[in-house]
Amino acid sequence: MVRTPLTPEERERGERFGRLLREARGDRSMTRVAASAGISPETLRKIETGRAPTPAFFTVAALARALDLSMDELADRCAPAAPPAAPVAA
Repeated sequence: MVRTPLTPEERERGERFGRLLREARGDRSMTRVAASAGISPETLRKIETGRAPTPAFFTVAALARALDLSMDELADRCAPAAPPAAPVAA
């Protein structure tokens, strides 16, 4: 199966998601969090570094549970920043 190339926005979102996971993991080891989520440490490493920017839904849900994050919080914090509003002409 051929995979469609990711857009720059998808890559950026994956990088934001990875940073969020690293922050939420804190001092916990990658191995411990991965085991708690039921994934391999290598999978977690790829997600955290942005090399796997579009993980499967159930992987995201398992990581959210392991890190005590809500799916809403993940969605909000990984969403792109809103572009600045255009000035209104007078």
